[in-house]
Amino acid sequence: MDLTNDQVSRYSRHLIMPEVGVEGQERLLSSRVLCIGAGGLGSPLTLYLAAAGVGHLGIVDFDVVDFSNLQRQIIHSEDNIGVLKVESAKERLHELNSDINIETYNTRLNSENAMDIFKDYDLVIDGTDNFATRYLVNDACVLLGKPNVYGSIFRFEGQVSVFDAERGPCYRCLYPEPPPPGMVPSCAEGGVLGILPGIIGAMQAAEAIKLIINKGTPLIGKLLFLDVMEMKIRELKLQKDPNCPICGDNPTITKLIDYEEFCGIGRGADEPAEDSADIEIGVDEFNDIISNNKNVSILDVREPHEYEICKLNGSKLIPLGELPSRINELDTADEIVVHCHHGSRSLQATRFLKHMGFKKVKNLRGGIDAWAEKYDPSMPRY
Repeated sequence: MDLTNDQVSRYSRHLIMPEVGVEGQERLLSSRVLCIGAGGLGSPLTLYLAAAGVGHLGIVDFDVVDFSNLQRQIIHSEDNIGVLKVESAKERLHELNSDINIETYNTRLNSENAMDIFKDYDLVIDGTDNFATRYLVNDACVLLGKPNVYGSIFRFEGQVSVFDAERGPCYRCLYPEPPPPGMVPSCAEGGVLGILPGIIGAMQAAEAIKLIINKGTPLIGKLLFLDVMEMKIRELKLQKDPNCPICGDNPTITKLIDYEEFCGIGRGADEPAEDSADIEIGVDEFNDIISNNKNVSILDVREPHEYEICKLNGSKLIPLGELPSRINELDTADEIVVHCHHGSRSLQATRFLKHMGFKKVKNLRGGIDAWAEKYDPSMPRY
């Protein structure tokens, strides 16, 4: 393609670098990049890719903009609260660069739609925050032969890599099995420094641009770790696993699978046989309990700094990590309702207490956040 005068002016700082030049900019303008997620990582990486002139950007997300997103998801604004994230992102990106084409997919990525969405793109950038989708993105990219620019964030630490099964290892080579459900807290449970996704997302954008213009050394076979508290970067070399079930010598995964089942989301074979109804209650039932002044102990297994933000009246705080050593503070004869922020940690605590002989213990499904949303709008939500 021939660059217009406006394009020469817009991308002049690229054009005067021999590593990019006219040819590299034309590659960017004709490239097709798919971004999974329009949140913490998706915000900076799509902004920089749009500014760089990536000609066709696809964005997959099914969520809406929430007030709690604004601490880190810089593509959205207060005016977009309640708006679909893909529409909010598209509006902002077109404000930045009206010449590029932006295609949005307001859908939850799954095994039924991933291959169809991915097939027309040159590369995929993973800005997701859960293991099921990471394995899904990886497997779809391996099966289609597309590079996967990976990033993850948690608290003060981030990771970046490029998984390209044709030239190096894939995500499964690094993580053959997902962690047990609830073992690794999400950003909603553990928090994230708002600046961190900006750094990691920009690194993902840089890796994508290097792949598109075919310059530099991409992070294939390498995993970069960033600790912003110590401001240290280290790099781990990765090896392709010949026994990898999808990119190894004798692959056993030849099509997309059920990734929620693979990651143990929902009751798995190794979980207690009780139906969830036997170990959980919803906020409506919990409201009936406290409204009728029933004698029940409320156990909060969040961290002390979370307890300072908001708490249920009369609740007892024992962080999940301290529960085994402080179990003597609880009475097996009591009826106990356990809660955390969203219900994941408290479900672990409930199962532990059941195993230790507590017969009348239930998990509050949805946690204190679900309670605040429906029954206590004055309570701060985080």
